[in-house]
Amino acid sequence: MPVHRLLLSFGLALLTACAQQPANNVTLQPGERQSCPPVRLVVGQTLTLILPSNPTTGFRWQLHEAAPGVLGSLSPEVYSAPEDAGLVGGAGESTWRFQASAPGEGRLLLTYQRPWETDVPPARTVDCTVNVRQ
Repeated sequence: MPVHRLLLSFGLALLTACAQQPANNVTLQPGERQSCPPVRLVVGQTLTLILPSNPTTGFRWQLHEAAPGVLGSLSPEVYSAPEDAGLVGGAGESTWRFQASAPGEGRLLLTYQRPWETDVPPARTVDCTVNVRQ
């Protein structure tokens, strides 16, 4: 077999193997939806959750469940506002980062509400099933 064919075969095999590896980071942006499709991760993958947020209205995302035993937190919530908006009190995004730590299934549950309004249902809820495999 000529050397160039051998190199071509090796290159194609390498590309195929790389294509089968999961992306290192999975980003989830449910937006206005109340739920999200099941999230499938492999141990070691990072999950970034990005949700629309405007804390100047008093509303905050509250993390109730973070798939304990399946996900580990990499950082607390980080709020960022778009720089080009130029509006004081404009909406932005809240971001959380997690890492798949062990195989199994868990629930990622967040609500968007004013913390002092305990008798009022949340304005939004994000409820996701997280499946982690080895």
